[in-house]
Amino acid sequence: MIRRAWRLAGNGQLWLAALMAGAIVIATGDITPVEAASSGDVVNVRLGGAPNQTRLVIDLQASAKGELLSREEDQQRAVLGLSGIDVGAALSGQGQGLVKGWKLDTTAGMTRLRLDFSRNARIARRFLLPPADGISTYRYVIDVVAADAPAPQTVSAKTVADTAPIPPALRTEAADKPRTGKKIIVVDAGHGGHDPGARGASSWEKDVNLEAAKALKAKLEATGRYKVIMTRDSDVYVDKVARVRIARNANADLFISLHSDSGPNTATKGASIYTLSDSGTERAARNAMNRGDWALPTGATDKTVGRILIDLTQRATKNRSATFAELMLDNMDGTVPLLKGSHRQAGFVVLLAADVPAVLLEMGFITNAEDERRLNDSGDRNRMAGQLVKAIDQYFANDVRYASFGFVAR
Repeated sequence: MIRRAWRLAGNGQLWLAALMAGAIVIATGDITPVEAASSGDVVNVRLGGAPNQTRLVIDLQASAKGELLSREEDQQRAVLGLSGIDVGAALSGQGQGLVKGWKLDTTAGMTRLRLDFSRNARIARRFLLPPADGISTYRYVIDVVAADAPAPQTVSAKTVADTAPIPPALRTEAADKPRTGKKIIVVDAGHGGHDPGARGASSWEKDVNLEAAKALKAKLEATGRYKVIMTRDSDVYVDKVARVRIARNANADLFISLHSDSGPNTATKGASIYTLSDSGTERAARNAMNRGDWALPTGATDKTVGRILIDLTQRATKNRSATFAELMLDNMDGTVPLLKGSHRQAGFVVLLAADVPAVLLEMGFITNAEDERRLNDSGDRNRMAGQLVKAIDQYFANDVRYASFGFVAR
């Protein structure tokens, strides 16, 4: 089966890495699109504003180079020249925050952007973001601050210890140590202890999951390329939230949760993979903003800054998770029976970390006789683990600068 190719954005991620690694962040509030702002290479114009800070984003079909044409001491307006793009018909609109209004047009072969300020203001910085992580457009970003505003806040990306309980034997200090050359994979055996999961004809899900996790760990460590952390390595119960924290505290590069499916129809069989749904993404953001769960403590008092950081990271993480899920399915196809519609989305707790690419693999239906036999067969387990290792190798073969909070801060 030929599946749609998913590709990571390569160096297009560097802007996010730079942002997370202590770049200046402007607290701009929600960035909202301006209606009917589309002409030539301009796809959209968006603004977001706070009393002393406003961001304007121009979505473009092509790369642009900006040049300040007005005098720097002019605090009532600013004019920028944007070379490399064509506006077509002139565009204009009302502003927000410090931007009273804006206009884009082409004069003498050069595209110009005029910004009229609502009070004395200046451009603090401007930069171009390339297409990346599912975003097909270039984005020219302009940050405007009040003329008398202090220097913009610098947001540190240093990870601090989380407070949710983690079993002592599973605690790690990896987040406080420099990264080694090995990628860190967290393998999560679903259920355990007093939570047995689904019941098959002759086995419990918790036991099947644990054996599969051990097989995957052995295969990964045999390559010499990976450090593997298991959320449990015996028949114990580990809280779902603690499983997420284990991955975050370890600065994990991937989180793989292994489960066995079940259903009332014993004829249903096949594996499937879940990545985070849109509703789960919003839930994770709410957790992060309201309780600080699974998000980087930014040190910022302005919640807008924190939400922008979380949104940026979630977008990258969600797309990386989807990329990995497709690689898993491509490698498993032909070795493991796949359920129809095998790539699915859900808001499972173990997928909610904003900065760790995560998948939940339902390895098969324990309520189906054929799948249960396969799930309990060591040979089949090892074959599946081998295919998963191939998918992991392919995922990391994409030369990507990972933008998880803890990594880029090093």
